[in-house]
Amino acid sequence: MITIRDEVAADIPAREALLDRCLGERRTAKSSERLREGRLPAEGLALTAERDGGVVATVRLWPVEAGGKAALLLGPLAVAAELQGEGLGRAMMREAIWRAACRGHGAVLLVGDAAYYERFGFSGDLTRDLAMPGPVERERFLGLELRDGALAGASGVLVATGRRAEASTAAEPARRAA
Repeated sequence: MITIRDEVAADIPAREALLDRCLGERRTAKSSERLREGRLPAEGLALTAERDGGVVATVRLWPVEAGGKAALLLGPLAVAAELQGEGLGRAMMREAIWRAACRGHGAVLLVGDAAYYERFGFSGDLTRDLAMPGPVERERFLGLELRDGALAGASGVLVATGRRAEASTAAEPARRAA
């Protein structure tokens, strides 16, 4: 049985290992990482899927802003290789989007496979006037409004707005990558 629940501190080493297996160690070089480093995910929006005491999937959402418009940046989403294609990624996405909406957030942005994320309502049209703080393939930069008009007038480069992590927590991925 798989349970989707809030991430806890004890999940972090297993989550990092899962991300490395699924996305490779170069995942920390991506533009999205610039918005996550040294920050904490949005309150209540760091999710873990657990099976038999092990972490088998993860997704987090991060507070960002562009041109005065608040949004969340989703990612990374990762599912253990042996469970890919079983619907766990879809379940994680639906839970994350539902929780974000319930907490009053207006929009979610991400960089990912358009064919996959369009099924959840994400579109490149909403990010036309937005930019990441580094290189990104435009067709992979997508948005979803949880509230109509939440991204109306949003433009410019995304900036991180979330709570800062404690020094020991923020340094963990850097120590691992070194």
